[in-house]
Amino acid sequence: MWFSFLTCQRATPSLSSDSPVSSSSATTVSSPPPTKAKSQTFPSPSSPPHKTTPSSQTSSPTSSSTKIISLPFPDNISGIPPGVETTDKLPSMSLFVPFTRATKSLQPLFEETLKNLPHVSFIVADGFLWWTLDSAAKLGIPSLAFYGMNNYASALFSSVYVHQLFTKPEIIKSETEPVTVPDFPWISVKKCEFSPIFTHPDRSGPEFELFIDQIVSTGKSRGVIVNSVYELESAFVDFRLCDSDGPKPWCIGPLCLVNPDKPESDKPSWIHWLDRKQEEKCPVLYLAFGTQTEISKEQLKEIALGLEDSKVNFLWVTRVDVEELTGELGFEKRVKDHGVIVRDWVDQWEILSHESVKGFLSHCGWNSVQESICTGVPLLAWPMMAEQPLNAKLVVEELKVGVRIETVDGSVEGLVTREELSRKVKELMDGDTGKTVKEYAEMAKEALAQGTGSSWKNLNSLLEELCVSRETNDVNKLSSDN
Repeated sequence: MWFSFLTCQRATPSLSSDSPVSSSSATTVSSPPPTKAKSQTFPSPSSPPHKTTPSSQTSSPTSSSTKIISLPFPDNISGIPPGVETTDKLPSMSLFVPFTRATKSLQPLFEETLKNLPHVSFIVADGFLWWTLDSAAKLGIPSLAFYGMNNYASALFSSVYVHQLFTKPEIIKSETEPVTVPDFPWISVKKCEFSPIFTHPDRSGPEFELFIDQIVSTGKSRGVIVNSVYELESAFVDFRLCDSDGPKPWCIGPLCLVNPDKPESDKPSWIHWLDRKQEEKCPVLYLAFGTQTEISKEQLKEIALGLEDSKVNFLWVTRVDVEELTGELGFEKRVKDHGVIVRDWVDQWEILSHESVKGFLSHCGWNSVQESICTGVPLLAWPMMAEQPLNAKLVVEELKVGVRIETVDGSVEGLVTREELSRKVKELMDGDTGKTVKEYAEMAKEALAQGTGSSWKNLNSLLEELCVSRETNDVNKLSSDN
């Protein structure tokens, strides 16, 4: 989780590869000279986007500068081990709500820091830090929320919640029975694809209360920054724009294409392995399930044996010792000719950009989905939590750039057998979804084109609206003081 303060003058926005990227996994898009815009990013606890290259500070004489100010995370949070300051370090995601609630203790220091800054044009805050948006409203500073979700998921969440699709007694369905979404009649969803806050008839409890606080605070903002492209999900952006009571979505993505070029360094061993596979003309399946996914020993074993049975070339990134946890001793030796397991940190963008990688078995976190689309790599969608099931629907049913893995019982958390995995892996790698995804990759690049791209124009409008309104308020305040 993070929040950024931006100071700016009326200017032309930059969405080129030279745009600065702040640390703490927050990408700050700001203006090049002659504006000399400055951004100050306040990191606070969360899990960073999956395997994004960190940087402590980005500053150059030809672009905006970034200053980092750290706020100390609270100690002695009930149920949370000392020293845990990011959600990917939590013993269990069941602790997410108390962990997030604990961040509110930062609010006094946050507001004091705001008051000591010379000028703040607007604030961009992680929507889960609801209290930062409250602080912005309190201090009269325009703010924007960022949730890291796409418009498709947000629109479906809204429709299901407003129409009480799973909470009205007369229409409550089983966990896996498809139900048509009223605002999008071509889409069917299942109860198991949503959090209990959207499906439990008794709308109460800590998780629901946190959700409401976030919604109310976001409503005080000037909109929501969306890391997406209008053309990718136009029907769902338009749906949100028609909601006069909801925050305006600003599509300024895909931010993964804005990352600056990295300095040359020695190739890691897995890139050398991919190079060899390219020379051998062997397509590779990349597997990664994010930093917060909890996978059982039984499921890990099915994954391992499914990959072995499929005979496809694969690169699997996981922090666990697969052989030790599954009891499949000798697995890595058996697959050494066509598979490799990596337990180190990897640059996911570099892997997906490699010519040998032709498929991505993913949990469908939105960052991973966008990186896969932008590199022209089709997805094998295996959602496991949060809004991932909806991201998977977008990938498979709307964009048609992937194949869906199914669990035995049809639920999100159910078991995927080795047979299902092997079958779907071969379907993805032998299919033609790669042609469609490359068209979307080109669309994403066009959205960032200076002067003509939809994301470029949205960013320009956002800066004009927020910076000009802030300047006007400052002038009015000075006039009233005189």
